[in-house]
Amino acid sequence: MKNGIIVVNAYTESEHELNQSKRLSMELEARGVKAEIVRNSPAVFDAAGDFCVYLDKDKYAAARLERKFRLFNRAKAIEICDDKMLTCLALDGFPMPETVSSLLCYNPNGDQSALLRYAEEKLKFPMVVKECFGSLGKQVYLAQNREELFELAEKLKYKPHLYQRFVSESAGKDLRVIVVGGKAIACMRRVSENDFRSNAELGGRGEVYPLDERARALSEAIARRLDLDFCGVDLLFGKEGYLVCEVNSNAFFGTIERVTGVSVASQYAQHIVGCIYGGLFP
Repeated sequence: MKNGIIVVNAYTESEHELNQSKRLSMELEARGVKAEIVRNSPAVFDAAGDFCVYLDKDKYAAARLERKFRLFNRAKAIEICDDKMLTCLALDGFPMPETVSSLLCYNPNGDQSALLRYAEEKLKFPMVVKECFGSLGKQVYLAQNREELFELAEKLKYKPHLYQRFVSESAGKDLRVIVVGGKAIACMRRVSENDFRSNAELGGRGEVYPLDERARALSEAIARRLDLDFCGVDLLFGKEGYLVCEVNSNAFFGTIERVTGVSVASQYAQHIVGCIYGGLFP
């Protein structure tokens, strides 16, 4: 019997995440593979199967599961994508907005002013401030001036975060490209009329947009660099071409399937089957 498991977060109530796991399970079953959907828990380490599709972000559980299963995505790739500063470091050499990392702080009296003035000099205002860990755009902020920057820095003082140059040409819009098995298979433009962030969860919408060769090549190169079986690459529209915004190892695909008509779940399931049962990869 061909079988595997699909692991979702222990506490999730997200319809996007639950839909993702159901779609993948259905497409795998259509290919003769039973994939049970399970919530992350100590019991998953005793589960049996030929593979694990890991739709959580718990890097510790991912590392343990990878000792037993072929993980989709691999544990190291998940860890890098989940930490926005690690993503920046791993993609050194790729076109990205200029970025300044926060400094680790445990001291309530720690003075951040030198770092913030350095960031202001390098990046100017408005300035994007991102928590290193977050999703759906909810941990991304825009500082319009020094006062707002210092307020955000104080709020995030004990959390890993970064400061990034604001790409005004891409305000309220970006490009989401889905890559499966090293190939870009679908893209859409995400647009928001009332927010500098374009996430659908924050009121943005997806639109049909042609996947040009520059976006294709850049997204596929990113997936290769990070060793990703599946990912969503978010590209900003810069003055001189695309800039890498973020890479999501567990990108939701419900919206892009509806917008483009491309069955992302089908192609991801086919990739998994090929890797495990078709001898395509070690």
